[in-house]
Amino acid sequence: MRLVVGIFSFLLFLWRVSSKTSDNFLQCLRKYSDPVNDISHIVYTSANNSAYSSVLQARIQNLRYNTPKTRKPEFIITPFKKSHVSAAVICTKNSGFNLRIRSGGHDFEGLSYVSDVPFILLDLFNLNAINVNVGAQTVYVEAGATVGELYYKIWEKSKVHGLPAGVCPTVGIGGHISGGGYGNMIRKYGLSVDHVVDAEIMDAQGRILNKKTMDEDLFWAIRGGGGASFGVVLSYTFNLVPVPKVVSVFQVMKFAEDNVTDLVYKWQHVMQDIDDDLFIRLLLQPVTVPKSNGKKVIRVTFISLFLGGADRLVSVMNSQFPELGLKRSDCLEMTWGESVLFWANYDNRTSMKVLLNQTYDADYLKRKSDYVTEPISKDGLELLWKKLVNIAKPGLVFNSYGGQMSKISESVTPFPHRHGNLYKIQYSISWKEPGEEAERKYLGMIRELYDFMTPYVSKSPRRAYLNYRDLDIGVAHDFTYEEGKVYGEKYFVDNFDRLVRVKSKVDADNFFRNEQSIPPLKSGGEKRKVVYAVYFLNAFATWLACAKWFLMP
Repeated sequence: MRLVVGIFSFLLFLWRVSSKTSDNFLQCLRKYSDPVNDISHIVYTSANNSAYSSVLQARIQNLRYNTPKTRKPEFIITPFKKSHVSAAVICTKNSGFNLRIRSGGHDFEGLSYVSDVPFILLDLFNLNAINVNVGAQTVYVEAGATVGELYYKIWEKSKVHGLPAGVCPTVGIGGHISGGGYGNMIRKYGLSVDHVVDAEIMDAQGRILNKKTMDEDLFWAIRGGGGASFGVVLSYTFNLVPVPKVVSVFQVMKFAEDNVTDLVYKWQHVMQDIDDDLFIRLLLQPVTVPKSNGKKVIRVTFISLFLGGADRLVSVMNSQFPELGLKRSDCLEMTWGESVLFWANYDNRTSMKVLLNQTYDADYLKRKSDYVTEPISKDGLELLWKKLVNIAKPGLVFNSYGGQMSKISESVTPFPHRHGNLYKIQYSISWKEPGEEAERKYLGMIRELYDFMTPYVSKSPRRAYLNYRDLDIGVAHDFTYEEGKVYGEKYFVDNFDRLVRVKSKVDADNFFRNEQSIPPLKSGGEKRKVVYAVYFLNAFATWLACAKWFLMP
């Protein structure tokens, strides 16, 4: 009987600890909100708000992190004002909770909305203001806006201005830009972060800093080094780039009988020095076609954006890549804004307003990345085709570099993958079946393909793209420099050490952290334990009271 009571007292203790910590957090939030006590419309809990689940799940794009076993946030905070963000930061820090910051939901490993310790989710989707200034050729955008919303606002104001950023409209600006911002104008204009002229960030003390008031190194760090390691990025201001009134696109599919090996081999050689106005992405997939009698064959899709008219595009291709056999009839002319729809797989009758739509079909998925610095041989490509067909499910995307990317120093921003890279690879696999067995099967497929590619990609370190987050390449448990270096050098190469120094200056206590964050120079091994320690110490007296009877002789 005493044992039963003891167990009950311990469970009661855990409940009281949780309740006490949560109450303290809410009281703090009311105190620091503006106006005071104005939090009812920004706080969601599983116990007290029926919308909690829908708010949590609305921007989860990877169903692997939306299961009954996935730890859920103690609170979801959805700020409408920057003062709400300040209150959330201060109170999360005071309570001992971990803080996760979500601006979109494309986070492939769920680090922006999942934690293995008690945590608060700060979801920025209501901070989505966009101000396009055509006269100054700038655009101000808050971190919770999406790439699609940003593109739509630019298109509304001007048909001859654009911004180099991603091709998926539902990506959140905060994460996309702070990780680099890669898109199909990369060969002409580089990355999104190459055009940032100002930014706002909330630091661990709840202060809003901009370019003038923040540390110069901090401004450098949040332009490609991942903002969530340093604070809560609130906004970015960019210089817009000029785009012609007419741009051109094409999508051409090739199969084995079309000498696809020769085409991909040639593509590797020409894209470094081809016209900077031209970007060509390759999508490599195993598919079943009528001629194959049910067997998988390799298909390579050449997808392009050209900043100019179709006649000039065909001329460039005939001069430098005639093997593809591009014809004028393969090309479509449109405005740059309309090309955004083409790249997002909408047909040419779709309204531009679809870019404001934030709904999507979520899948179970895994993504990985690589950089290629030397062309893969024809024999290597032939082996790759066989591997893809045998594995049957994963796809590859080859994204061409060269152009402007070869002219920018790798230390100008934390994003180091510039000169010397021919193209970036994205490994992609998605599936619909729930359960651990399906996950093991599909993760095994993409990991097998990644291992196969080892001889053909960058080495020492094998590089990776931060925004294609991949926990396979390293995870922080104790938040030490040595641990962070495992994944940090893959993402940032020689820029990693500078990011560590910045982190040590602006967040030495490592409040802003996740499984692949930048660690401070001093060991952060106790930070995970601190969360639980605060949780327990807040109500230690409660436990003693509950245990008193059990301890009596």
